[in-house]
Amino acid sequence: MGILNATPDSFSDGGKFRTPSDAIAQAERMIANGADMIDIGGESTRPGAEPVSLQEELDRVLPVVEALKDCGVALSIDTYKAETMRQALQAGVDCVNDIWALRQEGAVEVIIESDQRNPNKQCGIIFMHMQRDPQTMQFDPEYQDVIAEVKAFLQERAALLESQGVAKNRIAIDPGFGFGKSLKHNLKMLTEFDQFSQLGYSVLAGMSRKSMLGKLTGRDTNDRVAPSVAAAILAADRGAQIIRVHDVQETVDSLKLWEAIQE
Repeated sequence: MGILNATPDSFSDGGKFRTPSDAIAQAERMIANGADMIDIGGESTRPGAEPVSLQEELDRVLPVVEALKDCGVALSIDTYKAETMRQALQAGVDCVNDIWALRQEGAVEVIIESDQRNPNKQCGIIFMHMQRDPQTMQFDPEYQDVIAEVKAFLQERAALLESQGVAKNRIAIDPGFGFGKSLKHNLKMLTEFDQFSQLGYSVLAGMSRKSMLGKLTGRDTNDRVAPSVAAAILAADRGAQIIRVHDVQETVDSLKLWEAIQE
């Protein structure tokens, strides 16, 4: 999954792909480098990020979705706003990726409505664990048992969707590295990543260029390609089926070696 931030303030590449033409060109580069899915986002969710209005988010993402809907790979909309989900699904995205795990008003209803409207094209759903919210999530996060608590949350949200008729194979879960977790919590989750795979859903690993890697290496955001790739391989080796990254070429090439070893 290639990350496409049509934002001015995302933590790693904010502002680089703010215009639709720049965002589309970046998507095309990621596809050429082997991305299977493009995750389009119009609002930064880095720690301390300020929310943007619905209209601002729509203005950022919908032109990109429209331009890429026939690009040959799956499109995901990275949003927690129900109306953005609705309009992006109508515009042709294949998947909703929600850091709030469909807990915002109307989000679950949008999925159900979309299923009823398009029974032959039911979207994928990725939802994440986050402690508190992006403004406060990194203020001293605490857990009694981070693995057990994250697993329980993800299982509960998946069960809710399944109770609404969403098939299990449409659901992917994301433990949420860096979203209300300390470095210790993040390393524990990576070490025991296979625990999330055991829940029976596809699991997404999203560690690309994150501050956990900066704390370990001392590298600035854009100098974290090597640890990002290493984290991706470690997660894949523990059962991750979706790897969300900024650096598609380097990650794809490394995964090819890892896959050859598995075979």
